[in-house]
Amino acid sequence: MKIIPAESYSNLSEIAALILTEKIKNTNKVVLGMATGGTPTKTYQILADDYKRNKTSYRHVSTFNLDEYIGIDQADRNSYYYYMVENLFKYIDIPREQTHIPSGTAENLEQECKNYEQKIAAHGGIDLQLLGLGSNGHIGFNEPGTAFDTLTHVVDLTKATREANARFFNGIDEVPTQAITMGIASIMKSKEILLLVAGESKSKALDQLLNGKIDPSFPASILRNHPNVTIVADQSAIKHINIPAELLG
Repeated sequence: MKIIPAESYSNLSEIAALILTEKIKNTNKVVLGMATGGTPTKTYQILADDYKRNKTSYRHVSTFNLDEYIGIDQADRNSYYYYMVENLFKYIDIPREQTHIPSGTAENLEQECKNYEQKIAAHGGIDLQLLGLGSNGHIGFNEPGTAFDTLTHVVDLTKATREANARFFNGIDEVPTQAITMGIASIMKSKEILLLVAGESKSKALDQLLNGKIDPSFPASILRNHPNVTIVADQSAIKHINIPAELLG
């Protein structure tokens, strides 16, 4: 695990975009794990701008998103499918059939979870997984208490997570109560993980990730057992944290 300090959220996004584009440019066939939410939005904007200016091709790229709300159609403005199209996919040349997002409206959600795992495996696994960090330590939608050996599954969203995501809806009552998410074991199978941490509100969670114990009560703690994790954190997130010198990259 290594940490790259960023001067600001914009700088964090620039660093993340550079890491992603380097992977895309230097790999003949690459599978990316994608995240949604507020933190990666600027990163995706930079990738879209890079495509416009430099025509970095995504025709050899396949993507798998971490999660999707249950009960929301793809066309809904709050679906993660819609988010990915509007923030990245419609601006680059990635073939749409090479983008994968769990279906939150599948008739058989358990089978949808199994199918998603099988698709990831059929593509040779995820080469680089982009992650954000929840204030309660969740990664994907894996809430505190999720077993570390969990694969893609249906999860009940906690009140804290629904409250955090209410800003994207017209109030918490509209936020779904369930989602499909890659499991912690699914995430840990990724060959490389890029974790983005922005803002003072994530400082406590980052501190616990770096200095707390590895325990399912804080799902992100398992990342310390992964052999190839890069954390990019802005100054607001790290200014009050004791970062071990050996982790600074």
